[in-house]
Amino acid sequence: MSALLEVKDLSKTFTTRTGLFGKKEKQAVKPITFSLEAGETIGLIGQNGSGKSTLAKMIAGAIEPSSGQILVNGEELEHKDYSTRCKLIRVIFQDPNTSLNPRIQIGRILEGPLKRNTAMPKEAREMRVAQTLKRVGLLPEHAHFYPQMLATGQKQRVCIARALILQPSVIIADQALIGLDMAMRSQIVNLLLELQEEMGVSFIYVSQHIGMIKHITDKILVMDNGGVVEAGNTLDIIDNPKHSVTQKLVDSHFMQKGRC
Repeated sequence: MSALLEVKDLSKTFTTRTGLFGKKEKQAVKPITFSLEAGETIGLIGQNGSGKSTLAKMIAGAIEPSSGQILVNGEELEHKDYSTRCKLIRVIFQDPNTSLNPRIQIGRILEGPLKRNTAMPKEAREMRVAQTLKRVGLLPEHAHFYPQMLATGQKQRVCIARALILQPSVIIADQALIGLDMAMRSQIVNLLLELQEEMGVSFIYVSQHIGMIKHITDKILVMDNGGVVEAGNTLDIIDNPKHSVTQKLVDSHFMQKGRC
C-alpha cells in the first residue's frame, strides 16, 4: 500500500544568463526521496539557502521540478494539474499581513477556493466558510471583517482556514509561525495539532528553528546545500545528531534557550 504522499528523486536546477550567450546553472535541490503518511508531520529544516523552501514550493506546485515525481495516494501529480493539486495540497504562507488582500472580506477570501474548485452552491459555500472559521477558533461573524480589522494571530488563523477550506490531505506550512510572539505561536501550534487529530491531515513544516520542529513533527529531513544530510525520527535525530549541520542547529537552539 502506497503512502499518502511520495516524493521520488525530486530536484531543481535554476539557470541564469551570464553575458550575451553564457548561462550558469545552480542545483538548488539535489534529488530527494521521502514519503509522508496520513496524519503524519514531517519537518524540512536547514539554514537559509539550504533548499528547504524550494523543495516545499515544488511540492506545492509553485515551482516546476527539473526532475522527479510527486505522487498522492499512488497517483502521479503533474506540475500543471492545479485543480487536483489545490484540493490535495494547500499552503499556509509565512506572513498573514501580506498574504491576505486587505480589500476583500474574510468570507470572500475563504469562499474563493470553493468557487474555483468545487460545484458547491452559494448556501453550501457560506456554510463551509462558517464551519471552517469556527474550526480555527474564530467566529462565523468574522466572515464580514476585512483583514486589517484582525490581530496578527487572528489573521494567521484565517490563513489556516484558507488552507483547510477544501479539506486537503496535506498542508505545507512554510515558516508559518515566524512572525508571531511565543504565546501566539503556542496557540497556533496547538490548533494545528488539534486539527491534525480531528481531520487526519498531514503537515509539511518548513523551518530553521529546531525547538518548534521538535514539538510538532514525527520525522525530519535536515537539508544543507540542496541535499538531505540527515533524515529520520525527529527525537532520535535531535537527541543524537550525526551530521555537523544538525549538531549546529541543535546547539543554536539550546544556546538561545539558555539566554532566555
